[in-house]
Amino acid sequence: MNQVKQLFLEAFKASLENRIVDWTEEISAAEWTEFFQLADKHRVLPMIYGAVYAAPSFQNCSAVFRRRQRTWALRQTVRQTEKTLAFKNLYTYLRENGCIPVVVKGLICRSLYPNPDMRLSNDEDLFIPEERCPEFHRAFLQYGMQIAENRQYDPNASETAYSQENSPLYIELHKHLFAPEVRAYGNLNRYFDNAFGDALMEAEIDGQTYLTMEPTTHLFYLLCHAFKHFLHSGFGLRQVSDCALYANAYGAEIDWEWLLERCCEIRADLFAASVFAIGEKYLTFDPEQAHFPDRWRSIRVDETPMLEDLLDAGIYGQEKMRRHSSNITLQAVAADRRGQYVSGKTAEGILASICLPRQTMEKDYVYLRKHPYLLPAAWVQRVLRYRSEINKKEKRRISTESIRLGSERVELMRTYGIIK
Repeated sequence: MNQVKQLFLEAFKASLENRIVDWTEEISAAEWTEFFQLADKHRVLPMIYGAVYAAPSFQNCSAVFRRRQRTWALRQTVRQTEKTLAFKNLYTYLRENGCIPVVVKGLICRSLYPNPDMRLSNDEDLFIPEERCPEFHRAFLQYGMQIAENRQYDPNASETAYSQENSPLYIELHKHLFAPEVRAYGNLNRYFDNAFGDALMEAEIDGQTYLTMEPTTHLFYLLCHAFKHFLHSGFGLRQVSDCALYANAYGAEIDWEWLLERCCEIRADLFAASVFAIGEKYLTFDPEQAHFPDRWRSIRVDETPMLEDLLDAGIYGQEKMRRHSSNITLQAVAADRRGQYVSGKTAEGILASICLPRQTMEKDYVYLRKHPYLLPAAWVQRVLRYRSEINKKEKRRISTESIRLGSERVELMRTYGIIK
């Protein structure tokens, strides 16, 4: 781990402790640039800026550089404040009209941070029973929301995204928390699709009451959500801090034995143990405060490879190379679940990075919903579009690097017992 990543971890922890770092050592302009690029990659720029703005080392930077970071951090914080208020108003409307969704992640996690609106959220996730989807859809339209990105309403979709004109609010309405068609993790829904009832509770945040999952179920979902992204192209430090802060806040109410048994069932026990190890060593996870039991503490795991992977991934591993590599990792996990062995270096693994499943392709090639037999044509169209987006040399580099990274991440998943 290089110095910039170490500084990033220190600043992130300081933010969680609501304090400012006291760095006095010399940090070069290039390192400061890389430092803030890393913060932006993990979508935690306001938190990081709030932890370093008064540090002597940062004050030695040029006024222009410091002003730029301040402006970006302030804009993102204000934007998040606007999103939070817009969501609160929407939720109030839904409650008043008898449509009470379950809030997961997002607002619930933000409320645990010292400065909630510095913890950014791209969207708000709402979970509802499948049979009530039409009712909620009508309520959203009556409120003035519309299907995001001008897409048509699909009652069979596992989730529907909504946005509103002249508003920063972006909602993902889930009838399933995980895409059922994805073989690598679609079966995780069995733990949550029947979670309505005793698995729910009310949480009061800033004078507003929200329906959410009870602590054990919600923490398990936070871990599963991070796990899903780890299987894709990676997850970031913010997801680790969400789990750590949630465990600290609700540890006494969490059934840790049940949680470990479920993690073992989905082969995520070493993954989860690594999340908590990173939280304890580098963030603010407190095993005593969280009532972390001995059975969890006895798990021996080296969290370093995962830490390196998540620092490189940033928020959900959005870089093009990682997104392409995810097709290899997901195919390997799915094959493992079928009792097969697939390496990212095999022809099958490479082919998986090109020929995606129909359900995945439907998101960009809507005509497949009515004409599924056109899937091979969509694969060709995808390749042609990909070729047109980048030049030949860059395409070759990304393709080669994606296969290399995919192969490495398949082995990383073997390290943590996710695949055999």
